[in-house]
Amino acid sequence: MGEIKTESWMKRRLVNLKGVLKSDKIGLIIALIAIIVVFQVLTGNKFFTGKNVINILIASSIVGLVTIGESFLLISGQVDLSPGSVAAFSGVMVALLLSSGMSMWIAIPIVIVCGMIIGFINSLLVTKLKFEPFIATLATMSVFRGLAYILCEGRAIFVTNDKFLKLGAGRIWGIPIPVIIFFVMFLFFIIVSSKTRFGRSVYMIGGNANAARLAGINAFWVRSRLYILTSALAALGGIILAARMSTGQPSASVGLEFDAVTAVVLGGVAMSGGIGTLSGSLIGLFIMQAFNNGLMMVNVQSFWQTVARGVLLIAALSFDYIRNRQREAKEKQSLPQN
Repeated sequence: MGEIKTESWMKRRLVNLKGVLKSDKIGLIIALIAIIVVFQVLTGNKFFTGKNVINILIASSIVGLVTIGESFLLISGQVDLSPGSVAAFSGVMVALLLSSGMSMWIAIPIVIVCGMIIGFINSLLVTKLKFEPFIATLATMSVFRGLAYILCEGRAIFVTNDKFLKLGAGRIWGIPIPVIIFFVMFLFFIIVSSKTRFGRSVYMIGGNANAARLAGINAFWVRSRLYILTSALAALGGIILAARMSTGQPSASVGLEFDAVTAVVLGGVAMSGGIGTLSGSLIGLFIMQAFNNGLMMVNVQSFWQTVARGVLLIAALSFDYIRNRQREAKEKQSLPQN
């Protein structure tokens, strides 16, 4: 009986929020178009060209992989601040394995499994030791960034494996391989989020943990899988970045997690959990990357770009606050009046 009530509660809540989410996406698309128009004018019609769109997609592919994981985590009411360090650690590790003569088909799975282990460690800190996700993953962010420097003794590890380098620079039918990998992963996980029991469990845990428990959902295993997934995707991103740069660098991917969180929140995923879609996160990702690319094309100095990214994160959090107020108002209106 409790499970039936929980499912009906979820259905009512989803129906109430459908209109708000739809309006959110329309607003995001308008914002993306506005950014394209502004930078197209500022760059003398050089922004919205085939070559630059490909550049934006390539830049989006690494952040996009982490965005998938962060979307799931935030929807479930969690967050992970370690993906940038995991990506750097993974890039250094795969470069070291390849430089030792190991086949890329062995090295890549080993590094991804190591990423999954890191994610499991994060999940244990959060779900078993009850650390706050922000603090737990901030600690592991420091640990694995430090381990990346220790592994390579603070120097970049060059990669000469031609097959591996094609992973970062190669193209299939004119489309860069990193972009193909990202979109394949994105399409797969959008199906997972919307069509599977696991995806529905993520929303239930983030929306109402008690209701999820009454419905028989094991929050520990769901959240553990999400942390493992996020770290595995970060590891894959670090591998692709190492292939693109021809080196494994311990200083790589600084701020990757904040870019991903900005894209996710900008895309309509609520920091409070239970609300949002991967498609919205994708639009948020394109808004952020188009914005960053436009700033570079108009020669804005790097430290002002850092300021702009911080302002964008503040804007995303502000939009999240406004959206939450709107959703609460709609839910109150939908309640029966005494």
